[in-house]
Amino acid sequence: MAKQKKKNKPESNTIALNKKSRHDFILGERFEAGLVLEGWEVKSLRAGRVQLRDSYVLLKDGEAWLLGALITPLPTASTHIHPDPMRTRKLLLHREELNKLIGAVERKGYALIPTAMYWKKGRAKLEIALAKGKQAHDKRATERERDWKRDKQRLLKGKA
Repeated sequence: MAKQKKKNKPESNTIALNKKSRHDFILGERFEAGLVLEGWEVKSLRAGRVQLRDSYVLLKDGEAWLLGALITPLPTASTHIHPDPMRTRKLLLHREELNKLIGAVERKGYALIPTAMYWKKGRAKLEIALAKGKQAHDKRATERERDWKRDKQRLLKGKA
């Protein structure tokens, strides 16, 4: 007898999202970067133990570095390795992308903010965005607009 294939739900490629970034920044152009990771970090990513909330990207000596990202080690991590959950991780980008980012950050005053982490062909990728900080009044206007859209949907749903 032939074995039947198990029908699994399609797995999401998303590891983590930085929802706070949309609230605190006006996001511009986005880039995809690879990450230099250690073995225990990959296992933790597969378990979904990552937090991008307070992380940012720093450009130093023509290279991009991810700072502030928290990857919590699994309790089953090896005993001879002492994992650092907040370590600085190198980002892998093409030279022309790095030059474009350096120009935008140094000349135009943008910040580089990680917005999402996901799997692509078995490799962990980080989506980073050029961002400008929002003022308090911009945040209130965005919130007011979102509330109005929600109320408008309720009103339209009630009439139909």
